[in-house]
Amino acid sequence: MSPALDERDRIRAAMDRILTGAPLASTGALTIVALAQEAGVPRNALTQRHLDLKNEFYDRVKERGATPDVESRLREKIVKLKKTIANKNEELDQLRSDVPALVRAVNQLTLENQQLREALAQPAPNVVQFRSKRSAHLDE
Repeated sequence: MSPALDERDRIRAAMDRILTGAPLASTGALTIVALAQEAGVPRNALTQRHLDLKNEFYDRVKERGATPDVESRLREKIVKLKKTIANKNEELDQLRSDVPALVRAVNQLTLENQQLREALAQPAPNVVQFRSKRSAHLDE
């Protein structure tokens, strides 16, 4: 028997074991990766050399009415990503609504800071500086 025929036979036998729920060498997932592991062949044997067997496997999975694990995981991931996007959009909307108030606060504080600096720069005519005891003692 040629290596290609033996490989095809192993893939078909692995397909039957996975679809009957009796995998020997894989997780039994309804994926090409699990099928390749179960058959003891590299994954590219199914994606490049035996495309017909890959398609047959997916057709048989579909006939059973089972959703392939890959599709289930992707659907779950899509749901999670949609929730994440909704949460991020809500957060972004809140941040966008906060920006004008924060800009007003920064402008107000900048103005007040400027006014205080100007007031400090002007000498006050009615303020007399007292000499400290130490400086008075040193003058003696």
